Amino acid sequence: MRKVKCLVLDHDDTVVKSTPQINYPAFKTALSVLRPEIELDYESFIKLNFKPGFYVMCMEHFGFTEQEMAYQEQVWREASAKMTPDVYDGLPDILNRYASRGGKICVSSHSLRTTIVRDYRSSGLPEPDLIFDWECPDGKRKPNPYALEEIMRIYGFKPEELLMVDDLKPGYDMAASCGVPFACAGWSENQIPVVKEFMRQYGDYYLETTNELERILYE
Repeated sequence: MRKVKCLVLDHDDTVVKSTPQINYPAFKTALSVLRPEIELDYESFIKLNFKPGFYVMCMEHFGFTEQEMAYQEQVWREASAKMTPDVYDGLPDILNRYASRGGKICVSSHSLRTTIVRDYRSSGLPEPDLIFDWECPDGKRKPNPYALEEIMRIYGFKPEELLMVDDLKPGYDMAASCGVPFACAGWSENQIPVVKEFMRQYGDYYLETTNELERILYE
């Protein structure tokens, strides 16, 4: 019997290893052009993505102009198009079993729809039922609750029938604003101490492995 009727998944570093393999190297490349005087190590990049979040990091912490924001996005798009990141061990089997039993799988991510679909197909993951990506309307990207509200409106689910899984704070903030249970993808490389401490304290679940995810999907 399904306990969770709809699994809402972040993409980067929850399903695939995109930050260490694509996002961080691409941002470093853009930063070397836009702010060559700044050195940004991986842990600092994750801290800023965790809080205040990627967009605020770019616009307020680094002071990017709209033109510079567009440049870094173009560098990221090109890097994303060239490489398919690895999927986390166990997720293809877990998600295919869940979908075969009638569970809905939705994606709420700052990735592009094209790369999300590509990553799911290339990794043998089931096709998502709905995708809310980077190109959501202005003001409706995560952590805005738009994606969760739409999922509940379209399928008629109650907040407690969903489970949001993410590795960083914007996913938690979105879930908390809607009363949706939240599980941290503790298997992610992004679980640096500050992230892990917050997620263990405030999340409903802290999952060390993908197998732990499967155990909480069913009664």
